[in-house]
Order: sequence, then C-alpha cells, then structure tokens
Amino acid sequence: MRRLRWESDPAGGPRRGRRPFRDSAILYGALAGLVVAIAAATGGGIVRAVVFAALFFVASTGYTWSRLRRQRERERRDDSAGRPPIH
Repeated sequence: MRRLRWESDPAGGPRRGRRPFRDSAILYGALAGLVVAIAAATGGGIVRAVVFAALFFVASTGYTWSRLRRQRERERRDDSAGRPPIH
C-alpha cells in the first residue's frame, strides 16, 4: 500500500502528481458538487446552484489548464537553455 507523504522533494520544490490536471479537475468537481449539495440541503435554488457550480468548474479547470501549460513551457525552455528548473 502506498503512503501519502507531505514533504517536498529533495530538489526543494513541491512534489507534483503524475496527472495534475486530472487531480485538479476531480477536486473542482467535488467542490462543485458540494455547492449543489449545500444548496439542496438548505432549500436553495437547485438550478441556480448547478449553474454557479458549472461556471466555477469551468473557470477553475480552465485556469489550472493554462497555469500547467505555462509551467510546462517554462520547464521546456529551461531544459533547452541548460538552466535548472524553477519549482
């Protein structure tokens, strides 16, 4: 069984998962579901909660996608220039 470790890697940067976009999408989907569940539990408007949750999910995954893309491009540039990667 694998254990979770909260230390950073020896190079000094935080550990990154093998699939960071998927992990982020799962987290944002769960948070969006939580918004809908809270609205349902408190008697709020379900349709309105679903719309807000969907907008939150799209915006947050879009931001994560762009951030990961920029980071990957920066790492490629650093590798081609022979500089150590920035974490």
